[in-house]
Amino acid sequence: MTANSERFFKPTKTTADKKASETNLVAWRIIDQETTAREKKTDKLRALRLTKEMASPTPLPKRK
Repeated sequence: MTANSERFFKPTKTTADKKASETNLVAWRIIDQETTAREKKTDKLRALRLTKEMASPTPLPKRK
């Protein structure tokens, strides 16, 4: 075996590191998807609430 810079300066990941990295990546992907879905749902519900409020405004309270 000859000594070269690749062998000494580019350490390879162990299998445990690879698995942890992959798990982390997948977990963040799932979290991002859930966040996007939640934001879409919130925007949709907000729009529905605003259209409902515009259609029938709340009456002013009666004075005593």
